[in-house]
Amino acid sequence: MGTSFALLGPNGSGKTTLFRIASTLLRPTSGTVRVCGEDVQASANRVRRNLGVMFQSPALDSRLTVKENLHHHGRLYGISGHNLSTRIAELLHLIHVDDRANALVGTLSGGLQRRVELAKALLPAPTVLLLDEPCTGIDPSARRDVWKHLQMLRRTKGTTIVVNTHLMEEASECDVVGILHKGRLVACGSPALLTANLGDDIIFVSSQNLEVLASRIKARFDTHVDIVENRLRLQQPRAHEFIPGLVEAFPGEIDAITFGKPTLEDVFMHHTGQALH
Repeated sequence: MGTSFALLGPNGSGKTTLFRIASTLLRPTSGTVRVCGEDVQASANRVRRNLGVMFQSPALDSRLTVKENLHHHGRLYGISGHNLSTRIAELLHLIHVDDRANALVGTLSGGLQRRVELAKALLPAPTVLLLDEPCTGIDPSARRDVWKHLQMLRRTKGTTIVVNTHLMEEASECDVVGILHKGRLVACGSPALLTANLGDDIIFVSSQNLEVLASRIKARFDTHVDIVENRLRLQQPRAHEFIPGLVEAFPGEIDAITFGKPTLEDVFMHHTGQALH
């Protein structure tokens, strides 16, 4: 059985560089990268035969139809005849663009073009899929179908899926999540393990004057406070016991408080100091 691996990281963390190295498009300045046991520098051609790649940058010919784009891509991988036609039909159905098979790619919306890019990556039935924001611009229904198909490939074909995503629900579907920050892997594990390791409850506080209240909470309780998306964010081991004392300490200054168990978003913020957008 293959593994699904989600890569999370703020802009500039090294996600795209890692993808370019793994897909043999960029030579690493140090270290070694292997895909299916093959060195990406010494055995680039053998690595490429095992890969299906989808980058954020468009890689479709706008002057060809959807079907023509997929047909030419399949021929590059040595697929032809009935096998290629069947494979194209299956993928067009999967990504919900059956009715646009003969449309010029240049006439499609950005979201539809993104779906065709995904079909290209899936076409050769690769051993390893490298997907850079695969579901950007794809509606929730199509996204669910795509992920059902990806998980089926993982279970039945042993396909390994490496996905760079900003969607926490996608990352939560994966077996392993890695967090990149400033070129380093700062956390790696199953979603359940990463959230369990964080441990503390997460508290969000709404107030009219966030900076002043944050400073006063830090001084009063000797705890770290972040300002995230117009709310204060704190970590405490027993939030239900901490909150009454917090409200009592600052009467009239707190508009609302919520708390809960940590999520992958909280794990990401803990390791990078940023919210994932």
